[in-house]
Amino acid sequence: MTVCRFCLYSVITLPLTSLSAAQEWKSGVEWQQPPIVTPGTTNDQPPSDAIVLFGGRDLSAFENGDQWLVQEGIAIPRQQEIVSKQHFGDIQLHLEWSAPAEIKGNGQGRGNSGVYLMEKYEVQILDSYENPTYFDGQAGSVYKQTPPMANAMRKPGEWNTYDIFFTAPRFKVNGDVETPGYVTLIHNGVLALNHFELLGSSSYVAPPRYEPHAETGPISLQFHGDLVRFRNIWLRELKPAVGKRTSAGFNIVKEPAREPEPETEEASAQKAVRKSDDSNDSAAGDK
Repeated sequence: MTVCRFCLYSVITLPLTSLSAAQEWKSGVEWQQPPIVTPGTTNDQPPSDAIVLFGGRDLSAFENGDQWLVQEGIAIPRQQEIVSKQHFGDIQLHLEWSAPAEIKGNGQGRGNSGVYLMEKYEVQILDSYENPTYFDGQAGSVYKQTPPMANAMRKPGEWNTYDIFFTAPRFKVNGDVETPGYVTLIHNGVLALNHFELLGSSSYVAPPRYEPHAETGPISLQFHGDLVRFRNIWLRELKPAVGKRTSAGFNIVKEPAREPEPETEEASAQKAVRKSDDSNDSAAGDK
């Protein structure tokens, strides 16, 4: 028996000659049954465990939501940012947005907005369709921290989809970073950010840096003066699978299935005699 320094539990090792035998690895962890989640009728629709922040009717889930315009199921920014009333930690966030069909301005002055995770970490929203700007400020970037891996923008006036997977940072009691935050972004089905490690909060005028904060925070949508439209905003709170270790990991070695032994001539002859007797008895009964 050896002890795995990295896994911190014992593992039963088997000689190489036994690897050809039928066996099954058991982790020694008793897992709880994963919750059943019914997906939406389409991938953009909220699943059964989603929290809908904007489904097309109103923005009552947001502070200052009454300051924005809601028309035909679409939210249009006005006056100031809106901030979710609920606070969240690790999430899967879905939102759809569209830059104005009429092109006005260029660079950062064209279809500019942003979605802030915990009201601190910004995933940029910008009309980046044939609109050059600094790369860590284009659509799909973590603002002033990293460009996206690809520019997956649709034309102005068409709808873009963001699916954001966010792991919130954790802080020690003394305020130091215990684990940083991470962001993964799928933009119109294209992976744009792959588990990017956040460098801190987003700012236009200062370098990113962490400041300790609560384990949860709100989602906010920026008002930048442009008529960017939003629809279909929902999220899921992410919770890890739950399990309890009950033993060290181990292998179950199963005996291989045995082939049936061939019949001897004597056994075959006895079977034939019994079959013949059964047939004669049946014929006699018919009479």
